[in-house]
Amino acid sequence: MPACRRAPEAPAIDPRPPSVLPFRRPSTSIHALSLFLASTVLVLVTVVGTVGYKVIGGEQASWIDSFYMTFITVATIGYGETIDLTNHPGGRLFTVAIAFVGIGAMTYMFSTITAWILESDLNQSIRRRRMERDIAGLEGHYIVCGIGRVGSNVATELLNTARRFVVVEEAEHAAEAFAERHPGLPYIVGDGADDEVLQRAGIDSAAGVFAVTGDDSKNIVIALSARQLNPLVRVVARVHDIRNAEKARRAGADEIVSPDFTGGMRIASAMLRPHVVNFMDQMLRRDDGLRVEQITVPDGFRPRRLGDLNLRSRDYVLLATHEAGRWVFNPGDEHEIRPGHALIVMVDPKGRGQVEDVLRTP
Repeated sequence: MPACRRAPEAPAIDPRPPSVLPFRRPSTSIHALSLFLASTVLVLVTVVGTVGYKVIGGEQASWIDSFYMTFITVATIGYGETIDLTNHPGGRLFTVAIAFVGIGAMTYMFSTITAWILESDLNQSIRRRRMERDIAGLEGHYIVCGIGRVGSNVATELLNTARRFVVVEEAEHAAEAFAERHPGLPYIVGDGADDEVLQRAGIDSAAGVFAVTGDDSKNIVIALSARQLNPLVRVVARVHDIRNAEKARRAGADEIVSPDFTGGMRIASAMLRPHVVNFMDQMLRRDDGLRVEQITVPDGFRPRRLGDLNLRSRDYVLLATHEAGRWVFNPGDEHEIRPGHALIVMVDPKGRGQVEDVLRTP
């Protein structure tokens, strides 16, 4: 029997009812028609008002006076009457009608123009430029290339642990759906394998890149591009076919994750060590962001014993250190911490900040 080929990842189906699906802008033709109708009504009101006031005022009213009377009525300026309507009740009723129709037409016209501007590409361009300025100011952030099923979970974890990140998604509808679920978070519509797109996402100052699209070949190219643009950035790539893992590693990926392999290990662990799996699952589902984190000791840190640092708090627990390629589990107070060591800590975002503050002390 021939080997089965994995089908490309299908886009996630939005389970929300149609009433809350991403907003679609009305077509330009609808706005143009509304603006045309409002302008036509306003012109007709001006013509009818000018002629009407000319008739009401008789020979004493000029065409300029009649037009001026119409204009100040529709514009609600409120100057005195240039055509005396004191003894002309019909003229005052005519003014009420002109004001009612004219003010309504003018209000509708300006509201249409405002809606057109807000929903037009101009507003999108303004928001895009503002977002690009925000992205340009990021440092030490993460770039998530692909916001499908896996990418969405990656973004959720970054949010839960208070990390800054930029989403890069080639499918515009998926990027818009992400923006609707998370207003204000930066995203770029583009191909993550494109060097220019990665540069717009701030690859030069990024801490890491997640290549998690549904295409192994694209993830490999993303890893290669990211490594060439920033040799110091950490790259984690997703592959379906485990045979592509070595290719991704040669392309520049620091870590390779195969959902099929990881899923198999998870299933086996659920059978063999259920309490450990349940403990990890409960920690990942907590809303307070409690996680097992890695915190690297910065270069400017002066070597000190753990006992001198007093890393004891209910907000974090030191589990191990990784130094010079070896692990030290449950280190004692006499253990010395040096720059470049990695501390493995069970911690929430608040506690992570406290540990980082201690390590930043020279």
